[in-house]
Amino acid sequence: MYPPNPRHPRSISSAIKMIRFFNEDTPYKLPQKQAVRQWLKNQAGQEGFAVGELNYIFCSDEYVLQINKDYLDHDYYTDIITFDQSEAADKIEGDIYISVDRVADNARQLNVSAEQEMHRVLAHGLLHLCGYGDKTNEEAAAMRRKEDEWLTAWNS
Repeated sequence: MYPPNPRHPRSISSAIKMIRFFNEDTPYKLPQKQAVRQWLKNQAGQEGFAVGELNYIFCSDEYVLQINKDYLDHDYYTDIITFDQSEAADKIEGDIYISVDRVADNARQLNVSAEQEMHRVLAHGLLHLCGYGDKTNEEAAAMRRKEDEWLTAWNS
């Protein structure tokens, strides 16, 4: 079960099939939204998936922490939580919650731009929906390689 969000109720949005961006409790503005949408669709296509309804929700550390507690029984901060709503094996649908606070902190720690780190996290969530995991060292390494590959495609 995914957390309900009144800004994108499924009963209204089910006819709209696209990648959409929302803000929950933080005023984040994603640059180049249309180009990012196309990049994500292209990368999903390279993995053999079509994108249906995909919602990215930008929010605070506290908002993501509460989702982590309420829906995943985890009590820690994270940069991203992905809820898979896909019904067809070759079509991606879901909700991806991104902590803007955590992304900014990660960017500082990794000595990369906040925009580059946001693109990595956007890719990370979609890669989860493509079937990539990150629980084991091997999965995490494969995820990182794919993130790097996708970031290369974004930057080219």
